[in-house]
Parts: sequence; structure tokens; C-alpha cells
Amino acid sequence: MKSTILIIEDNEQNMYMLSYLLEGSNYNVLKAFNGNDGIDLALKNNPKIILVDIQLPDMDGYEICLRLRISDLPKQTTIIAVTSYAMAGDREKAINAGADGYIEKPINTDTFVTEMETIYAKKLKY
Repeated sequence: MKSTILIIEDNEQNMYMLSYLLEGSNYNVLKAFNGNDGIDLALKNNPKIILVDIQLPDMDGYEICLRLRISDLPKQTTIIAVTSYAMAGDREKAINAGADGYIEKPINTDTFVTEMETIYAKKLKY
């Protein structure tokens, strides 16, 4: 079993797809359907990677990134925004909020895990 990944995503179909891809690549997956539960799971489990949707019911992904970065979460934790927000400036806004990377939806199921692992590897270099 590879590392633990936390997915914070309110859409059940997106959650299923991400979980399916990650579990198929031998990752341990934790699931949260809103920001508050996601933050709680992150702080209790210290996942290596956190995938955060930006548009969530209780708080947006930018707020989640900010809260996680000022928390006791290990600094090497990789946070990746996985979102349909793909307008000019959205990537920068996610990075400025504390995300280490940004993957646009709809995801490419053939390349998603590799994209995520590439962002993770880059984070570890710094």
C-alpha cells in the first residue's frame, strides 16, 4: 500500500472516480465531502497528499488550503487543487492560498495519477 491521500470533494461521482483511480494505484484513500470534515481528517491522519475541490458547500478550497497551511499539518504535505475553476488567475489563486499544484477538471483518467505524483515529487525536492 502506498501513501495515504485525502480527497475533499462534495460531488459523489468525482469522489468515486478519484477514489477508484487512486485505490487502483494502491493508495490508501480518505474521503471528506466538505471542508470542515476534510480539515479534521487531515489533522487526525496526516495524509501525504490532499486533493481539494475549490467549490464546496461549507467553505471554498482556497479557505481550506489557507487553514491547512497554518495548522499543525506537516509542512511537506502536498496540497493539490482539483477543480473546474479554469479561468485566468485561478491557478495562481490556488497556489497563493497554499496549494502546491493544480489539476483541472474534467480530469484525464489516463494521466491523473501521474500528474498528482509529479506535483508531489516536485514538492519533495524543495
